[in-house]
Amino acid sequence: MIVGVAQAMTELLPDEGVIARIAERHGTAAAQRLRQWRELVRTIHGLPEEQRVERVNRFFNRIPNRTDQEHWGRADYWATPLELLVTHGGDCEDFALAKYFTLRAAGVPDERLRVTYVRAWIASERRLESHMVLAYYPYADAEPLILDNLVYEIKPASERTDLTPTLGFNAAGLWAAKQRGQGQRVGEVDRIHHWIEFMQRWGEQQRTGAIR
Repeated sequence: MIVGVAQAMTELLPDEGVIARIAERHGTAAAQRLRQWRELVRTIHGLPEEQRVERVNRFFNRIPNRTDQEHWGRADYWATPLELLVTHGGDCEDFALAKYFTLRAAGVPDERLRVTYVRAWIASERRLESHMVLAYYPYADAEPLILDNLVYEIKPASERTDLTPTLGFNAAGLWAAKQRGQGQRVGEVDRIHHWIEFMQRWGEQQRTGAIR
């Protein structure tokens, strides 16, 4: 059964029972990171929205960046927020998704957030590579602000000339991405098979605390 997004929001933050089980399996440092996550959401809920965005971006960008191959032994794996925090490592998809769900839990409306596929220009190697970021739209048709695990400062999309957006998504659907405004809706998020598998796995983790 696929856990619904509303359920994911309700059960996002692990309770002490889940944290205790994780502490037994993964140690006290992993448990402490989960408690810090809970405290982050609790403390930012009443702040102005852009401050919430800044705090969440800073919180997750402290975690080391690791490729899926070195971290999970797989070419492409979308780690859940629990896996990202417990294992203390992840790649661009993991950061973008963790920021998205955390901001949703902190009260940022879904329509202001897009997990976004981009093509990133790596100047030092003179090549393009696939990358994923979180785009935050302060209002309808705004130029999005880009939350990136590799460039820590949040910048407007127009200042990220190294990125070319291709597709954005959130729980409500898929959008053709563009530099300004939210683009045209092109389908349902369930067209992304990684999303379905991610939500199923996260639902099980929220119930059991079982992290690989």
